[in-house]
Amino acid sequence: MSSHSHLYGTCFIMFLLLSKLAFAQLSSNHYANTCPKALSTIKSIVHNAVVKEHRMGASLLRLHFHDCFVNGCDASVLLDDTSSFTGEKSASANANSIRGFEVIDSVKSEVESLCPGVVSCADILAVAARDSVVAFGGPSWTVQLGRRDSTTASSSAVNTNIPSPLMDLNDLISNFAKKGLSAKEMVALSGAHTIGQARCLLFRQRIYNETNIDSEFATSLKSNCPSSGGDDNLSSLDATSPVLFDNGYFRDLVNNKGVFHSDQQLFNGGSTDSQVTTYSTNIGTFYADFANAMVKMGNLSPLTGTDGQIRTNCRKIN
Repeated sequence: MSSHSHLYGTCFIMFLLLSKLAFAQLSSNHYANTCPKALSTIKSIVHNAVVKEHRMGASLLRLHFHDCFVNGCDASVLLDDTSSFTGEKSASANANSIRGFEVIDSVKSEVESLCPGVVSCADILAVAARDSVVAFGGPSWTVQLGRRDSTTASSSAVNTNIPSPLMDLNDLISNFAKKGLSAKEMVALSGAHTIGQARCLLFRQRIYNETNIDSEFATSLKSNCPSSGGDDNLSSLDATSPVLFDNGYFRDLVNNKGVFHSDQQLFNGGSTDSQVTTYSTNIGTFYADFANAMVKMGNLSPLTGTDGQIRTNCRKIN
């Protein structure tokens, strides 16, 4: 009996040690010695890109999200198609939609000249997302670093993992739960829609057919989104303060001014209504929850140690 207890105790200690090791694989000071100017370099390039084009901040934030939700935060979203695989860029959830690749290329080129073969594309995406939020006046957080880059990508994995703007609340909760993210974290992360723009194609059904939408707001969106044609016409996801990372998105939802069907689902008589109301009146709570959720999302299945590689060019494997 005692030997069994001793064996159980040893196994439990090993489990704890392995758990600690898993968490220890990413650290905030990963490049402190190997590339001390990495973070300041990323911040500078991202800031300049956002000043040049405000929309770019939202695009870079979205790139990190679309990367992490498909096989983990491994920069697979950046890979161009090859003869051996069809990458994520051409998947229906990404095609004519995700952007910002040139900014990531610029960052990578600069850090490669400073520290060749050290800083991963996956980490660049994570830091660029944080710096984009800060550039819009939003919260900051400590980015955990040490991710490595994938050597493959999967177009089919995109369409089964990226949530659709047509989803109902239960489907959204389920989609995020598959990534270990709670309904609360899902709502907080949805607050990223306080910046960025949406294509007419993705919200046409909402403004012409749904009833839980402010009528004047729907009319204003129709002016740039006809019932047919104009699929790529853009409208701000947060009409009140589109270039500020604030809680305007949640105030919009309380007033039935969500652009996407999936947006308004967060405030539509369901389980997340109270959280949306809280965020709409308390920006500090939203900021704190968003920052914590971003750290957790950034830790989704990273490649570490000797897994993957540090790509020299983010668009292709070495």
